[in-house]
Amino acid sequence: MNDKNYTTGFTVDQTPAEVFEAINNVRGWWSGEIDGDTDRLGAEFSYHYQNIHRCRMKIIEFIPNQKVVWQVLDNYFSFTQNPSEWKGTKISFEISGKGDETEVRFTHIGLVPQYECYDVCVDGWGTYINGSLRDLITKGTGHPNVGEAITGSEHSFVNEARP
Repeated sequence: MNDKNYTTGFTVDQTPAEVFEAINNVRGWWSGEIDGDTDRLGAEFSYHYQNIHRCRMKIIEFIPNQKVVWQVLDNYFSFTQNPSEWKGTKISFEISGKGDETEVRFTHIGLVPQYECYDVCVDGWGTYINGSLRDLITKGTGHPNVGEAITGSEHSFVNEARP
């Protein structure tokens, strides 16, 4: 049985401080549907995407220019038998300087292939982390969802929900 957590990452020319700032600008790369503070230890925020996904996060580690970890306090998926699949998992961003470059390592601790949402979530995280967050860091503008689907999986669920 494969129980490996989902991990992805990339390297950029920006400094660890610039990367850290972008990660904590969650509205700038993940979603315009974020309520609450996303840039301090102990802060809680919530994410909402139509009637498909909502979750509540708490920032449990916050080491400037090095690491941010969110604990998933609550979760709802409309498309899984267990709608709270993410509940209790952790989302980690590790930042490390490598010469003139900075490496970003994203891990969703507890998101494993056995989860019903795994393929959809991997698609989503891949788009948001390797696309939107990376663009926010390198180009100054990310591609968060602002009420519209941006991943193939989101498009599928929105279209299935329509009569």
